[in-house]
Amino acid sequence: MPGTLIVFSAASGAGKTTLMNRVMPSFPNVVYSVSATTRKPRSGEIDGTHYFFKTEEEFEKMIEKNELVEWNKVHSNYYGTPKSFVEQKLAEGKDVIFDLDVFGKINFDKVYPQAIGILILPPNLEELEKRLCLRKTETEETLRLRMENAKKEIDFALNKGKYQHVIYNEDLEAAVIELEGIMVKYSSLKSSIQSGS
Repeated sequence: MPGTLIVFSAASGAGKTTLMNRVMPSFPNVVYSVSATTRKPRSGEIDGTHYFFKTEEEFEKMIEKNELVEWNKVHSNYYGTPKSFVEQKLAEGKDVIFDLDVFGKINFDKVYPQAIGILILPPNLEELEKRLCLRKTETEETLRLRMENAKKEIDFALNKGKYQHVIYNEDLEAAVIELEGIMVKYSSLKSSIQSGS
């Protein structure tokens, strides 16, 4: 039986990474999608595990040959999702997880309309701003920019996006339980949660 495609989207600071890291170990059949990129590997990164590292010429050939589900250029580097990786994992019966922004998911849906969308949102914008401030990584200018982008992304996702599930991450433990319930529903193999281990 082919696997399921599950796309996660969230505004920065909504807690998506924390939620995914808490829940995914319970689902051994889930694999993370590996993106292709033209940026240089960082220390400890392995080709084919963290990213498929490509030259600009190689990446542009992939675009020409329509070998990418979606792609974008960010800070002068290309990033994209290779179709071959996705198709291989689906054929193996694996469930494939994607972390895409709300705009990237629109292009993704054109290729894989059957994908399940899960949108992670903060309880409100005030809480989001508070969480971003607590990171102590933002200047006043970058914080304002992140908040403006978050408003646009949330508005776009709720009005024009295709998400079967929206999780408001107010209480982390409650959000974990909610996400586990959603994953159990779609996972092609029983999780360790279902089997009681």
